[in-house]
Amino acid sequence: MSNIKTPPKGFENRPEPKDNVYKTDPAKQNAPSGVNFRGRPGGGPGRNMGQTVEHAENAGVTLKRLLKYFKKTKKLLVPLLISVVFVTLAGLLAPALQGKAIDTIKDRDWDTLTTCVIFLLAVYLFNILFTLSQSLLAARLSQSIVKQMRHDLFKKIDHLSIKYLDTHSNGDVMSRMTNDVENVSNTISQSLGSLVSGVLTIIGTVVIMFIYCWQLTLITMVTVLLTLFVTKKMSKVMRKVYRKRSAVLGQLNGHSEEMITGYKSIVAYNKQDDVIEEFSKTSDELRKVSIKAEILGGSMGPIMNCISNISFVIVAAFGGYFAYAGLITIGTVSAFIIYAKQFTRPINEIAQLYGTIQTAVAGAERVFALLDEPNEDNSGTEKPETITGRISFRNVDFSYIPGKQVLYDFDLDVEPGQKIALVGATGSGKTTVVNLLMRFYPVDKGEIMVDGVNILDIDRDYLRKNIAIVLQDTVLFSNTIEKNIKYANLDATDTEMVNAAKTSHIHRYIEGLPNKYDTVLKQAGAGLSHGQRQLMAIARAILADPKILILDEATSSVDTRTEKNIQDAMVKLMKNRTSLIIAHRLSTIQDADKIVVMDQGRVVETGNHEQLLKKQGKYYELYMTQFAGNKT
Repeated sequence: MSNIKTPPKGFENRPEPKDNVYKTDPAKQNAPSGVNFRGRPGGGPGRNMGQTVEHAENAGVTLKRLLKYFKKTKKLLVPLLISVVFVTLAGLLAPALQGKAIDTIKDRDWDTLTTCVIFLLAVYLFNILFTLSQSLLAARLSQSIVKQMRHDLFKKIDHLSIKYLDTHSNGDVMSRMTNDVENVSNTISQSLGSLVSGVLTIIGTVVIMFIYCWQLTLITMVTVLLTLFVTKKMSKVMRKVYRKRSAVLGQLNGHSEEMITGYKSIVAYNKQDDVIEEFSKTSDELRKVSIKAEILGGSMGPIMNCISNISFVIVAAFGGYFAYAGLITIGTVSAFIIYAKQFTRPINEIAQLYGTIQTAVAGAERVFALLDEPNEDNSGTEKPETITGRISFRNVDFSYIPGKQVLYDFDLDVEPGQKIALVGATGSGKTTVVNLLMRFYPVDKGEIMVDGVNILDIDRDYLRKNIAIVLQDTVLFSNTIEKNIKYANLDATDTEMVNAAKTSHIHRYIEGLPNKYDTVLKQAGAGLSHGQRQLMAIARAILADPKILILDEATSSVDTRTEKNIQDAMVKLMKNRTSLIIAHRLSTIQDADKIVVMDQGRVVETGNHEQLLKKQGKYYELYMTQFAGNKT
């Protein structure tokens, strides 16, 4: 319970989340990263066509850190690399055996032919087995690494400072835990073996081709260079078209979302025709650019197949001439044709993997950037035997952002068992006081004392164990009601839990449920009313049995009857406890021992309800404004 953070209010000047961990090269957004037409009838664009490629700022450092995870999985990595090597060797050996078999047919050497066929079948079987082994090992390796990365990330998030989580969107943090880690996983499972195999295949193929006939090898290289040249030129053109298509598609999606979410406003102002006209224009533009993109993408396959066929003709023609001249055999020409195709394929695959690997490295860099964030301050070792609840703020200055101060020379003394209310307009610094007391943020100047001990000297967990907080936005979890109420005290008995629920006026509702306290709250209690959620939070706070209680606008969003129930529950909860209450509804804090009126980070008035009304100052203005029915 005490570990639930409350986001600072009045945080208008907080900086935008810094997400400079990686940069996306605009020139490469939505760019095709290579082409692979294997298994595509008639050819077609590669799988990365139109895919955004993210680039890490410091890929070298990131790769070194990523390799540390590989070191922990040597038992999987070594067999995987061995499997890749054997698969590559099988792929290099097969064409040579085919060529040998063709030569034996020409020489009518049937015994040798039989041997070649048997060896060829063995090589293919060998290839199948090690390919299967490669896939299984790659999957296990990727999941082992990802499991460790997710474990490190979750552990890190659990120890991050509140400041980091307040200045970074939840979506950004979740994206690192899910998307970025998943990118690393996919790259390891799908690309690692292909990358190593591709490099080995290129090297092995070139060596074998030079051994067979260096003249024909050089001729083959010309067609390979032609393939790379055409791929580069067409990719450059396609990048622009795919980038434009993505931009127009984004506009269309954004327009559609606005139309759907703002449909009532559109109908109310009779703007349906204007919306349809705007949608049609964007849709027409998307249709035109999509047709162009599909034509370019579809033409890549036939063009590459044409170049491949030209390569086949050149190799066959020169190979036939060399065979006629006695430089090589017919079987060698056959093997050369296969090797020429085999040489081009891994080049395209590696080009294709480039974008995937870059995106994975960028994702890993974002993960490591989060892991490098400083942990929450855990200084302080003192654990007083008892905490009575005496609180003192001494000349406290604080700013979320340097140069934009939120609290100015804040002083406050709270005696044990006192009920203190903090009131003021939004952004006056009320919740900031709570954040500092909970050690969510460190003070810039001054000190905060609990029972005469600086909170920085008190063990952080021990301090929060003695403080319970009930927030305006109640935090419940997707678990049973019992687990949610016992969240603050897992050692509590069922009797203590039921008594806490009765005290908070939520027991009767829970008893009316089919599974009572074993009812599972789905979607973190989304099916409960706001008042029911608040009453469960109060039951949780009662079970925590804190010395200091913080109520942060706990009744600001409920109806009058529910507010009465919550107030009755809070009266019992605050008995014999030091209480800090943040409230906009001044009717809820009229019985407070002391009311502290804040304005722009400063204490402007203190006193009880009657005293402050007599002064006719800031509190009087707030009270009379609410009495007139206006919201402060």
